[in-house]
Amino acid sequence: MNKTIYINKRPIGFGHPVYVIAEAGVNHNGRLDLALELVRQAKSTGADCVKFQTFKAAQIVTPEAPKANYQLQVTDPGESQFDMLKKLELQTEDWQKIMALCAELEIQFLSTPYNKEDADLLADLGVDAYKIASGQLVETPFLDYVARKGKPMIISSGMATLAEVYEGVQAIRNAGNEDIILLQCTTNYPSSLEDANVQAMVSMAKAMDVTIGYSDHVPNNYACYAAVALGASLVEKHFTLDCTMEGPDHSSSLDVGGFSELVHGIRSVEASLGSPLKKPTAAEVANTQGMRRSLIALQPLTAGTIIEEKHLGYKRPATGIPPRMLWDVVGKAVRRDIPADVPISFDAIDW
Repeated sequence: MNKTIYINKRPIGFGHPVYVIAEAGVNHNGRLDLALELVRQAKSTGADCVKFQTFKAAQIVTPEAPKANYQLQVTDPGESQFDMLKKLELQTEDWQKIMALCAELEIQFLSTPYNKEDADLLADLGVDAYKIASGQLVETPFLDYVARKGKPMIISSGMATLAEVYEGVQAIRNAGNEDIILLQCTTNYPSSLEDANVQAMVSMAKAMDVTIGYSDHVPNNYACYAAVALGASLVEKHFTLDCTMEGPDHSSSLDVGGFSELVHGIRSVEASLGSPLKKPTAAEVANTQGMRRSLIALQPLTAGTIIEEKHLGYKRPATGIPPRMLWDVVGKAVRRDIPADVPISFDAIDW
């Protein structure tokens, strides 16, 4: 899909630089000071956007809900998911300060709502787009509600079949919203490179005619680079100030140095892609004469000699008759003496 989607004034789509999201998520640990520092450091990495998660624990999980397997491995296994999430909430005034800093530093603010109330809060704050987490892709009433806000929607597709993705996309479109960026994602923290399945991103683009991207949970950056090479318009990856901090997502996030490397790598991959037009670069044009070959005489040829194939060879530089004209030269007479091992010029042949 060639549609360009705008988040504020930033174009996202084919022909534009990849939009890079530093997914701060809940890596602020419920502290405003850490959230603000995440904004500052995300800006320093070259990311286009820093994204958080807006929720109230009481509206996401039941009080006794168990933690996910990956959460059990990196947080207190005796703590409920509710208690863990409760500590990670931020308040309305916190979001206002975070958004103010984003505006000051000129880095895009985004957040993921989990309920209608969260979406309403973000709308009141004046967000330019919504990011929908993988778990909510199958919640079509919620997708419909957010879609009717009339803002671009970035949708992760972890855990979903193609049919489920299609149903979610249709729910958004049925609400009159066509500004959709669909992300391939593997819901595991961290996920293995072998599970990245980046090519599914291309399949979704073909099946649903949407702008595509990739949300990554792999410890290294190879899948992100592969996604860019395959046409991702957006790349998202978890971001933290310190991978050793306590919390559910720090250990599967990139720190400041790692995220800077990711951004640099994405820009380098972009630069290598060039354009679909196959033509020599300026540097190649300059090298052509020295690297291509000319027809040369393998032995001295005197004027009047009828040229045979056995008389000719190919050698650099490309300053004489090109090898592709071999059969145009064979059978012609030599106009003037041609020395051996020298590119044959056009005026040496009686055409």
